[in-house]
Amino acid sequence: MAGRHLCSHRYNEFVELHNNLKREFIGFNFPKLPGKWPFALSEQQIDSRRRGLEQYLEKVCAIRVIAESDLIQEFLTESNEENCGLLNVEIKVLLPSREVVTVGVSRNATADIVFEAVMRKVGLGGKAWQAFSLFEIMEYNFERKLQPGEIPHSIYIQNYTTAAATCLIIKRWLFSISEEIALCHNDQIATLFFHQAIDDVNRGFIYAGERLYQLKVLQDPGRKHDYLALARELPGYGEIIFPHCGCDSRKDGHVIPSIGLQQFRLRACSEDGTPESQIIEFPWDIVTSWEIDEEGMAFCLQYKKPEKKSQMD
Repeated sequence: MAGRHLCSHRYNEFVELHNNLKREFIGFNFPKLPGKWPFALSEQQIDSRRRGLEQYLEKVCAIRVIAESDLIQEFLTESNEENCGLLNVEIKVLLPSREVVTVGVSRNATADIVFEAVMRKVGLGGKAWQAFSLFEIMEYNFERKLQPGEIPHSIYIQNYTTAAATCLIIKRWLFSISEEIALCHNDQIATLFFHQAIDDVNRGFIYAGERLYQLKVLQDPGRKHDYLALARELPGYGEIIFPHCGCDSRKDGHVIPSIGLQQFRLRACSEDGTPESQIIEFPWDIVTSWEIDEEGMAFCLQYKKPEKKSQMD
């Protein structure tokens, strides 16, 4: 379960939810609630029952129509205490190394507070905060950067049925190679850059091509600086990759858009997002204008074709 402490609920409120769900979803075989003991419970028994109630919610919310019902949504968001927003919750966040870091914050903690809590827990501060940010893991192999005022715990509730350990991840958010190289004097920061570069190569975001074997040879933490030096030379390094989509310049298949320091790039892919070899690049100095529609669903750009050099016969 993504958020362990969604809010404070008594056992009898779970019983009421259970009965209401059975009335609304007739015919569904709901799991049983953990039994209620008439006497005082030990700490171990309380923890066991809590885990049983969490497992009950996980099984129920595995059915999408039930998870999205008003009964479940109200149960996950309402509180029988006025200060629910001050209750501590545990939030799990992935690092680029795929290590999971758990931090305790208030239920209404904003993204910048959660980010700072994670960075402090892993022992990073100062300039390192400017090189990373907190992202939401979304569909289509895409991570969305959270705005500082967003509430990560609310995102947990929206992604309550996810099978992954968490829907939040710390990722590189830096657009200067020189600044990155300077930060790599800190071994811990260099390790995070190293693991993200490996992940980007494995996902096809960095186009290794014939140099993939060289990267594999360097894929050891002890050679992370050599790995990063080579990765920085490859197309796609440090770029923001967007989900694949249709494009009016391509009749068959989709494209994977990406934005980097030097250019806007379109990489051909199949309709299911499998990358293909064809790549078109638009250096920023030839892009004359661009716009996004009101709903943010379409992106258009105008560019001037570079003048061809004269050829001598």
